[in-house]
Amino acid sequence: MIATRQAAFAFVFVTVLLDMLALGMIIPVLPKLIESFVAGDTARASEIFGLFGTVWALMQFVFSPVQGALSDQFGRRPVILLSNFGLGLDYILMALAPSLVWLFVGRVISGICAASISTAYAYTADVTPPEQRAARFGLLGAAFGVGFVIGPAIGGVLAAGDPRLPFWAAAGFSLLNGLYGLLVVPESLAPDKRAPFSWARANPVGALALLRSHVELYGLAAANFLAQVAHVALPTSFVLYAGYRYGWDETAVGLVLALVGACAIVVQAGLIGRFVKTFGERRTLLIGLLFGALGFAVYGVAPNGALFCLGIPLMSLWGLASPTAGALMSARVSPSEQGQLQGANSSLTAIAGIFGPIAFTSVFSALIGPLPGAPFLLAAALMLGSCAIAWAATRPR
Repeated sequence: MIATRQAAFAFVFVTVLLDMLALGMIIPVLPKLIESFVAGDTARASEIFGLFGTVWALMQFVFSPVQGALSDQFGRRPVILLSNFGLGLDYILMALAPSLVWLFVGRVISGICAASISTAYAYTADVTPPEQRAARFGLLGAAFGVGFVIGPAIGGVLAAGDPRLPFWAAAGFSLLNGLYGLLVVPESLAPDKRAPFSWARANPVGALALLRSHVELYGLAAANFLAQVAHVALPTSFVLYAGYRYGWDETAVGLVLALVGACAIVVQAGLIGRFVKTFGERRTLLIGLLFGALGFAVYGVAPNGALFCLGIPLMSLWGLASPTAGALMSARVSPSEQGQLQGANSSLTAIAGIFGPIAFTSVFSALIGPLPGAPFLLAAALMLGSCAIAWAATRPR
């Protein structure tokens, strides 16, 4: 049984890793491909790329609970496999896209298929004892980190020869992953633990209703949402902030992002299990959130690049929080609700991805002169709020 569980989790780990590699590979080339469709108009390309990102997040919001509910009825395996093969075919569509409209269609399909990440987390909850879930969720987080560190580098190298080549490579990764799952992977959810599909549970509003079913679950969801909103400050503000305040060029930004990814991998792959054993899940969650607030504060006030970099190890310890919160939440629902729970969490993340960029870019634009670090200071405040809510929700009753 233990060997079977380990093999099953290995599949989910590989699935998430290859999905993130595929997504990461197109990060450096998608904006340029969009720009090629608008005659090199960078400003127009930026607007369209922003629209692509919003629509992708919207698809995550709508379809994560749908896939989670489907996996609660039919099992995790078919949903994950359909997603893998769907992503593979979608990357081929984008590689061949003859116009901006077709590229947009491909990005919509990508958002739908990538919503299966929530099902991968539900699969992990199925095959992992509750006391080990925080560490396993941390390993999945490390897979995210590896994918987004290595993926863009691979995509950049491949794009030097052909800007569409990374899409073909991403398709190969996704189809290979689907084939591996088709031949090797067992189902994780027993038939007697499944729940019938219903639109009341599958729509985003209905899925979020699950989070209100338990006072601790509701509090943890609220804390997680604030943390996800705070996280948006990094992808929306970092590049412009680093260039404006520290004069960093693309090479420096890339190296710093690689350092961020490496530190995150160390924390999520190697430290979460040890922290949980030493401090327990509740304290580990609170420690992670506090270090996240501290890291954002350092980012916001650092007068030079060296001090900014000192904040990276502090910020990386934030990685203790999300897997631990996920473990605490999964322990508070039944096996037949794990898919719905992960879908609801993914929907909250998508909401943060829809509205967070507007908030942080507006703050940065308004205060760039007197306080350029304002987005990160706002994120630090959100993290403190998240920590306070998590403390209140998980305190002994």
